[in-house]
Amino acid sequence: MPIFQSATYGYSGDGNEDLVGYTRPADSPNHHALARAIASIEGTEAALVTASGMAAISSTLLALLRPGDHLIIQASTYGGTFELVHHELLPLGIESTIVDPANPGSWKAALRANTKVFYVESISNPLIGVADMEAVAAFSKQHNLTHVVDNTFATPVLLKPARLGFVVIHSATKFLNGHSDIIAGAVAGPADLIAKVKNKIVVYGGVLDPHACFLLQRGLATLALRVRQQTASALALAKFLEQHPQVEAVNYPGLASSPFHVLAQSLFKGSGGGVLSFEVKGGVSNAQALLKALQLPLIAPSLGGVESLITMPSATSHAALGVDGRKAAGISESLIRLSVGIEGTEDLISDFAQAFEAVTPANGNANNGALTDLKLS
Repeated sequence: MPIFQSATYGYSGDGNEDLVGYTRPADSPNHHALARAIASIEGTEAALVTASGMAAISSTLLALLRPGDHLIIQASTYGGTFELVHHELLPLGIESTIVDPANPGSWKAALRANTKVFYVESISNPLIGVADMEAVAAFSKQHNLTHVVDNTFATPVLLKPARLGFVVIHSATKFLNGHSDIIAGAVAGPADLIAKVKNKIVVYGGVLDPHACFLLQRGLATLALRVRQQTASALALAKFLEQHPQVEAVNYPGLASSPFHVLAQSLFKGSGGGVLSFEVKGGVSNAQALLKALQLPLIAPSLGGVESLITMPSATSHAALGVDGRKAAGISESLIRLSVGIEGTEDLISDFAQAFEAVTPANGNANNGALTDLKLS
């Protein structure tokens, strides 16, 4: 697909003005081709690309909700989503109730007469929990709710939520693009809803530029190949970390020990996805020391790229929640999130092995305080 780097388009007045006209309403050949590709992958009537994942989330919720409405939203969402729902929508008169997305028995108590939307993440950020998607869909249909899912972590390779009636959102910055070189979002669903979301995008200006559309369409071509390698390596790394004496806990639904393992097996074709999180013994100082000792993963925010990225959510994706907010969400200050890239699986495991050796004192006691002076540069 070539790049149509134009802001405006001429027309002949022969009745074809609706084809392309002006780029801000996402009306360029690049936008149209990319939207068709995403709709095809997701199995939806229509799709829309946006300037960021947050543009996709905010425009979708603003299209579905009005002052006086209420939404049900899962606990432990992405930090930007938390900020939007609890700090931006609330002053507009849109209230919300938090629920456990894997506990259907608790949802009815959150239901109100003015509830309009049930919002979940198929795999949550950063605790890597799994929503009971089939139960969410059934509950939403029973109570006439629009059910919306952020499917960024699972990707359409592992899960196509539209088959369950979900409106599907992605931070396309992540796995869909896969090369860490654009910021983008996507929404896929029924054509009438996508038209409403597009109206919000046009008004608020969150439209992707044609060059970024070109790059995102390039990324889609290798999506399945990348995700297969990333998920295979993530499972191998999760098993390695689970058995390592310096690791306190691992959050990864592909592990048989995970409380979400059964759900993941049924939803994600037996995979747990390409992202995991874990706790090392010794707290924040040891977590920082481990990150510094690693050679392959880059210490950086974001995820889903061809390179492995590692970060502490307390300092990046969930920093805005504050200590109390993170504690309430179950996110410790020392939690480490790893987005696995497409490097060799054995190379990644070897790198983690040497990093643990580098931060472990000779006597093997990681809790003796010997590493407390190590800080990230």
